[in-house]
Amino acid sequence: MQSSDSVADNISPRHIESSLGTSHHTNFKQSNEVSYLKFLVSNAEAGAVIGKGGSIISDLRLQSETFIQLSNNYEFFPGTANRIILVSGQIDCVIKAVELILEKFRNETYDAEGKDEPSSKVRLVVPYSCCGAIIGRRGSTIKSFVELSQAGIRISSPKDLYAGLSDRLVTVVGTISEQMRAIDLILLKLSGNPYYTQSMNVPFSYAGYNVVHYYAVGAKMFNNMYQSNYRQNKEGEGNSVTIGVADEHIGLVLGRGGRNLRRISQISEARIKVSNRNDFISGTTDRKVTITGSERAICVAEDMIMRKLDSAVEHH
Repeated sequence: MQSSDSVADNISPRHIESSLGTSHHTNFKQSNEVSYLKFLVSNAEAGAVIGKGGSIISDLRLQSETFIQLSNNYEFFPGTANRIILVSGQIDCVIKAVELILEKFRNETYDAEGKDEPSSKVRLVVPYSCCGAIIGRRGSTIKSFVELSQAGIRISSPKDLYAGLSDRLVTVVGTISEQMRAIDLILLKLSGNPYYTQSMNVPFSYAGYNVVHYYAVGAKMFNNMYQSNYRQNKEGEGNSVTIGVADEHIGLVLGRGGRNLRRISQISEARIKVSNRNDFISGTTDRKVTITGSERAICVAEDMIMRKLDSAVEHH
């Protein structure tokens, strides 16, 4: 896994100039690899991006040479009233598209005459397992990003996650120039992460909070190391999540003599049951792990399980 301590290794001279206000774009190397960025918009902002008969979104796609998708009407990111935009393309094209979209929002709400540009916020959607790369050891990476961009950057707490949800929100606050410098740095950091690219390749997977987590070990990609299916029962019966964990990694969840499982259950206050050997989710070799309790208890338990599974990735 790439170290997140040395931020300078990923920052070009042009970007260092950008922190002084001369430019806000990172000097990306030309690459044919596809990059992705998801962020949230209000219904009104979504309408502004689409335009009458889709005219504006078509123009944005042409100008930026990217593919821009929006979640359906009323298909919101869990816990918000915001729709999701997914921009995909070469990394410099993705950055251009995001800037065009943010500038459109600003121009529709801000009268520039005689006034300083106000700060605004944009919320990026980032897979949980990739947030460590943005934070860095003891927060070193995110601190460097804040210093270079002059934007405020905040990552939502794991306790704010909905049960079964694997994404966190990265909120970037500042002027558009400050936001774009921060987004440059964040996307550059994430685009080299195979887990990020694979996860973002699934456009919108929030209906019912059914989420698939993608992991890579070496060159082997697999999407069933961790799967989640959330079910909210009737009042008084508690909530239940059944997740699938690859059989080869179930030991990380159980621990020696079931020690890890007991600890997760005690801390989260959730009831956790692991299926017997050879009792797999249909069509897979994934063991069934059923978590029952309050939404908060399930969230804490899933968070702890994800951390155990993350360690499998980090050691390959």
